[in-house]
Amino acid sequence: MPDFLSEAQALFEYTQSMRRDFHAHPELGFHEVRTAGIVAKELTALGLEVHTGVGGTGVVALLEGAKQSPVVLVRADMDALPIREETGAPYASQNPGVMHACGHDGHTAVLLTVAKMLNAHRSQLSGTVKFMFQPAEEGMGGAEKMIEDGVLENPKVDVALALHVWNEKPVGWVGIAGGPAMAGAEIFKIKVRGKGGHGAVPHLAVDPILAAAQVVSALQGIVARNIAPLQTAVVSVCTIHGGETFNVIPPAVEMTGTIRTFEPAVRTRVLERFEKTVHSIAEGMGCQAEIELQILTPATINQPETAARVQAVARRLFPEADVDTANYITMGSEDFAFVLEKVPGCFFFIGSANPEKGLDAGHHHPRFDIDEAALPRGAALMAAIMTDLLKS
Repeated sequence: MPDFLSEAQALFEYTQSMRRDFHAHPELGFHEVRTAGIVAKELTALGLEVHTGVGGTGVVALLEGAKQSPVVLVRADMDALPIREETGAPYASQNPGVMHACGHDGHTAVLLTVAKMLNAHRSQLSGTVKFMFQPAEEGMGGAEKMIEDGVLENPKVDVALALHVWNEKPVGWVGIAGGPAMAGAEIFKIKVRGKGGHGAVPHLAVDPILAAAQVVSALQGIVARNIAPLQTAVVSVCTIHGGETFNVIPPAVEMTGTIRTFEPAVRTRVLERFEKTVHSIAEGMGCQAEIELQILTPATINQPETAARVQAVARRLFPEADVDTANYITMGSEDFAFVLEKVPGCFFFIGSANPEKGLDAGHHHPRFDIDEAALPRGAALMAAIMTDLLKS
């Protein structure tokens, strides 16, 4: 196998410049026009077969080796978040209110670097690489749109890979789970309707604020008292809005939040108790409740056999590294799960934090930034994994 770690280090200036350019010019989901244009230009310059406009603003490229199969897909997400950046970095966002606060700029730069490295070894590849540069990962259905547009076909994908820089862990750490990696996610909206009135005569009103407060408290009991302690679920109410002034009981209160689960049976149980809890409490206090539930993503489940291959490559490439294979999982969600529902594969994490440099803010935080030393490590590992899988 080529020395991908040395090659990635040699390309670090390229990777860093790409990442910083994307970081300075972030674009929200399905608006990644500039980003997709740069990606397509870089891939075309390598002589790859490039398709644009896939799933909206997605880009797909094919690199054919000495044989046509197997076909290994590798994905990077390109979208940013509606967050005002506070890093103060010289490459900080130039688009007010939009920021790469999750690391997708790094993913895109890493995958462009992987394309360069694998293209240089095209004659040694025993199969086809399909590069998937995806829009709108942040809860907007970008993966589904690309799947609808045929990203997993022509040629048909045999195995799929993706990585995520991870600021919960330091540079040098790698997390590769065999089985569940990230949770499935639902988002919900609850509207509790009562009867408005003057705050000085509450007996003449039906207070939806009081009912909503009881609902919030009771929802926390779903996981605590309905899910087995060795199983996992999360129910979080994250916003609550009602009323306009200090002395008026409003006619309605609206709440939004998220539900996270791994196992289908647990999900079914949580949703069942969720609906009964909300309606029972609201009605018991003289109100009515309306619930809107939207599936965001299924759980991200790695195929154990593919994960084992990825773990073995990571150990060979980084013999001194902290390679965490003890089923590292997180309750965050990831729409690469839609890909893994259809083809076997592996989604894994690369440590990117450096507390000594102040680069350890969490994902989706206004001061989020990574130690760029993680980028060549990610590129080398991905290239090595893909080369290994193409032997199958």
